[in-house]
Amino acid sequence: MLNVNLPNFRLFAYNAMEEIKKAFPVLEKYTYLNTAASGILSENLMEWRRKHDLLFLNEGSVFRNNHGNLLADVRKKTANFINAEISEIALVPNFSFGFNVFLESLAPQSKFLLLKEDYPSLNWPIEHRGFETYYAEIDENLETNIEAAIAKQNPNVFAFSVIQYLSGIKIDLEFLKKLKKKYPKILFVADATQYLGTEAFDFAQSAIDILGASTYKWMLAGYGNGIFAVKKSCWNILKPKTIGYNSANAMTDTSSDVTFIKHFEPGHQDTLNFGSLGQSIDFIQKVGMDKISEKIKDISAKAKKEFEALGLLKTSVVNRKNHSSIFNIKGNDGLFQKLIDANIICSQRGNGIRISFHFYNTENDLERLIEVIKSHINL
Repeated sequence: MLNVNLPNFRLFAYNAMEEIKKAFPVLEKYTYLNTAASGILSENLMEWRRKHDLLFLNEGSVFRNNHGNLLADVRKKTANFINAEISEIALVPNFSFGFNVFLESLAPQSKFLLLKEDYPSLNWPIEHRGFETYYAEIDENLETNIEAAIAKQNPNVFAFSVIQYLSGIKIDLEFLKKLKKKYPKILFVADATQYLGTEAFDFAQSAIDILGASTYKWMLAGYGNGIFAVKKSCWNILKPKTIGYNSANAMTDTSSDVTFIKHFEPGHQDTLNFGSLGQSIDFIQKVGMDKISEKIKDISAKAKKEFEALGLLKTSVVNRKNHSSIFNIKGNDGLFQKLIDANIICSQRGNGIRISFHFYNTENDLERLIEVIKSHINL
């Protein structure tokens, strides 16, 4: 019988964020500023995964007899986490899978507004299918650019990343609400991979009609899991073509019995990967989404101030009032190698070096980063 309980959380002082670092062994070795590329594994999640696979090892198919209960529990936790209805949640292996299923459900004459140089897994599938496509520039005037493009092009779908993977520019969610009221018939489709897990999000009250996310980054759930949430108000205008035996809710169901959201789940689902998402949601809620958000905002504001003082940020980021915890700083191969040599983990993206801060990062991490940067530019 599938019954893998999470071990008791280690008794960290959750009110002292410094103590959280002890949950993540990788932080003992590195100054980890690379969550935008990959989240990290906690000891608690590793222990849960070990017990999960040990049961599979010893029980084989018996282990999978009640896998539906675990998946239903993860679906419920996910719905509660983003304030969506359970029936609106699909558990998918990653954003790209869910997004391609969505695109196949659209009429071929659909018109898209995209953001220029948005994440390739968002823009490429649309461009590859030959949809009529228009673009808005990503700069300090992002929202103005979007509204002007919609007024001019009148798209059916506006697809975008909540937070840009290259620059860290974050779209104004309140602006989206106003825009949705003005253009209620446009589908707002969001990639929240770089967003989900950084602050509380209310899907039901948001302007977003469809939200997808891979959850291996800021949700810290490991690879092979993601979510796709589709509001019921969209179901009558989408015609998903994807289907499989797992889309059915019972062995006696036929293809005509498949519910809308189950078209996003055509095949076998891995209890290790989706169970990991469930455990990560538990962990995040144990720490407190409000505390996580507060810590991220605090460390990010300090980082932006430091980077701006050193002239490391583009004007488009400097001039934005609100920014995410992702920064692309000016830096060549030499600086990147110096950071890696100092065990500061980051990524080269675009023409710069991408730095990202999560709630487990501290002011000491920022100070260490600034110290290495200053030594490189001889300050």
